[in-house]
Amino acid sequence: MAGFVITRIQTGDYDRWRPMFDQDRPRAREKAQVQRVLRSVDDPNEVFIHLEFQSVEEANEARTRLLSSGVLDRFVDKHGPNVLVDAG
Repeated sequence: MAGFVITRIQTGDYDRWRPMFDQDRPRAREKAQVQRVLRSVDDPNEVFIHLEFQSVEEANEARTRLLSSGVLDRFVDKHGPNVLVDAG
């Protein structure tokens, strides 16, 4: 069963944040089959990161790497990372 990770972050400055995100230092996205970064229409500095993995186990592994890396600690306004499955 596929697993998904969705995270919302208020970056404060998208153009400054994006190059750091692209480096993927925690290696949270290395097994992702699909990755999308969506920006809010109302606030382009608010982003939603959608990752799709082959399994829930891979999604949980990515979440663990992301949390243990501390990269999200610098963002006060965030939600996630949330591991999800398709409700269909």
